[in-house]
Amino acid sequence: MLYIGVDLGTSAVKLLLMEENGKIVNIVSKEYPLYFPHPGWSEQKPEDWYEQSIAGIKELTSDVDKSRIAGISFGGQMHGLVILDDKDEVIRPAILWNDGRTTEECDYLNNEIGKDKLSEYTANISFTGFTAPKLLWVKNKEPENFARIKKIMLPKDYIAYKLTGVHCTDVSDASGMLLFDVKNRCWSKEMCEICGVKEEQLAKIYESYETVGTVLPEIAAELGISENVKVAAGAGDNAAAAVGTGTVGDGMCNISLGTSGTIFISSDKFGVDKFNALHAFAHADGHYHLMGCMLSAASCNKWWMDDIIGTEKYADEQKAVTDDKLGENHVYFLPYLMGERSPHNDPDARGTFIGMTMDTSRADMTQAVLEGVAFALRDSLEVAKSLGIHIERTKICGGGAKSPLWKRMIANIMNLKVDVIESEEGPAMGGAMLAAVACGEYADVEEAAEKIVKTVDTVEPEPALVEKYEKRYQQFKQIYPTCKELFGKLV
Repeated sequence: MLYIGVDLGTSAVKLLLMEENGKIVNIVSKEYPLYFPHPGWSEQKPEDWYEQSIAGIKELTSDVDKSRIAGISFGGQMHGLVILDDKDEVIRPAILWNDGRTTEECDYLNNEIGKDKLSEYTANISFTGFTAPKLLWVKNKEPENFARIKKIMLPKDYIAYKLTGVHCTDVSDASGMLLFDVKNRCWSKEMCEICGVKEEQLAKIYESYETVGTVLPEIAAELGISENVKVAAGAGDNAAAAVGTGTVGDGMCNISLGTSGTIFISSDKFGVDKFNALHAFAHADGHYHLMGCMLSAASCNKWWMDDIIGTEKYADEQKAVTDDKLGENHVYFLPYLMGERSPHNDPDARGTFIGMTMDTSRADMTQAVLEGVAFALRDSLEVAKSLGIHIERTKICGGGAKSPLWKRMIANIMNLKVDVIESEEGPAMGGAMLAAVACGEYADVEEAAEKIVKTVDTVEPEPALVEKYEKRYQQFKQIYPTCKELFGKLV
């Protein structure tokens, strides 16, 4: 049988067609616009997501026997606020995960409601990207829209609704809303009250591998597939990427170098760090995970290459970063181009180069950008270590994972063995695997990961380079605290 994974990203939807044994049959990508109506705001039209997803599925399946398609599931950008009226029409453009307009609402939640209460209710504190502060923003700034809300949804769940007619979400994606009781895997009555919403306005919750419904007859006819094709709930992009890289079960780790960057640590048990520097979320495998999320990762490199030095030849630029330069760079880069989440929770933080001299080269600055992202990911790893979590190795995925240099930096800056897997498709692969589990192809997510995910290479830390980078990291981690007060004055 064949399974479709839909990765609803920030710049494009990536669709993957997988055979039951994990072999990838086809991959298609469809782009859609991103809107910035005000500085720091970030929006998209859910209708664009659906239109491109349908076009993508048609292209993806154009050369296969469509009767073999058994299931569809998702990985999707998290935290985005999609609101529907009583006719299930979109009320306003979706407010995205990287939107920074909710500073006042976050201050209210964290300081007036209180971080301790938020953590008790949801296992997390408020970040500007989360869904609950976005809801409060609509309530405060667009009361006429707030009054029209019939359903509150997340990005990928809007696609699932359009395919099935079911208002659904999954535990991993719901975890990032600040409306979900992560420990007990249910909606938080206290948070609904704080945000002024009723539980019936929220979608029904499923485990990521559970079937929410089948494809509606008119959609099935348009796509040329059976009405019996199952649609599984899917997962937030990071949890889906973790499934796609086999990061399931206790004590596994995955680093994602996508538009944002994450370090994802799976766990059989629920746990929260006392400073809430890491997100404590439900995992797509039925258990839990801790996650550090930085808002700008591979996007830092894209900004540097495309917008600043004006080149499409990323690999050529990285060739100038020769072996002798590693661990020796005196230039540092804070990768906070969109503010920062883990572990600083500071929307005012900004991208910063420091340490340049007259002999600083273009290659030094390219190197600093790549190292800065790795150092910032290490900040979250240090929080995990402080909780007694011992990690020796990690999987890696995302666009940045295609760079041998960046993988080597990750291995040595974080002192981890970096396992490279056969397929680096992350969320789309995870979505297809969740569909296969929903259809009974595998008994559970762990069995699917064990049989499908294959490691093809490991980048080992080099002791001498680890030692050099340790000194550099100790310097790097002093820069943000030194600049923090200034950042607040630059806004």
